[in-house]
Amino acid sequence: MSKKQVYDIPTKFIFDGVFSVEAESREQAEEYVREHCGLTIGHGVHTTLPYDKVGWNFDIHPEKIVGYELD
Repeated sequence: MSKKQVYDIPTKFIFDGVFSVEAESREQAEEYVREHCGLTIGHGVHTTLPYDKVGWNFDIHPEKIVGYELD
């Protein structure tokens, strides 16, 4: 009987979507998304911006990439 081993398999999950942000310029909107918007497993999409200034639309099923090379 062979011994089983544990293997660490690199895996990425990529969620595609958009944040719709009220801002004075595209640059400001991008900064808002970088600084105030995110997504976590178990808690979903979130933001620290006022909810009347931001919305989002993301796929609920991510692209899965298995076995990629680590940088």
